[in-house]
Amino acid sequence: MIKEVIVVEGKDDISAVKAAVDAEIISTHGFGYGKKLISLLQDIEKRRGIIIFTDPDYMGNKIRKDLAKNLENPKHAFLPQGKAMKKDNIGVENASAEDIIEALKGARPNYEEKIERFTQKDLRLNGLVNSDGANEKRNKVSDILKIGHGNGKQFLNKLNSFNISIEEFENAVKAVEDGKII
Repeated sequence: MIKEVIVVEGKDDISAVKAAVDAEIISTHGFGYGKKLISLLQDIEKRRGIIIFTDPDYMGNKIRKDLAKNLENPKHAFLPQGKAMKKDNIGVENASAEDIIEALKGARPNYEEKIERFTQKDLRLNGLVNSDGANEKRNKVSDILKIGHGNGKQFLNKLNSFNISIEEFENAVKAVEDGKII
């Protein structure tokens, strides 16, 4: 049983997550939610905590950012895009139970006091920006760290915002370089 309440985008997401884990789940019904839902989530967060688990697409990221700015310190669960695809549809509802469980296990809080542990130089030195294959490598490292995909600037921000340790980062980069993640 997951202690926190999981916030997803739609009813199909609720069905998929309920099939994978025993948890309470609330849907935003897309981006059309209002102050009433935000107020409800703020109350729930104080009592049980919140995990934001939106689709790995533009709208899912937009909803995630909006919810996060209205909550104190929700956890974030990310599903790799490749594990959320069915034909040309991307969403949590397309993921396997195992992938949903894995994403929720990796849920991380967004720390208020961002530690500037990583810089653009770290990304360059590890081939995660400004090199051939950087985007693919960055996405694989993101999947291992469970921080969601993004461009170089977004990736750097997530490394620092989610308080990723140097050891976690180095292990993820090494796993990708050693071909342990496809």
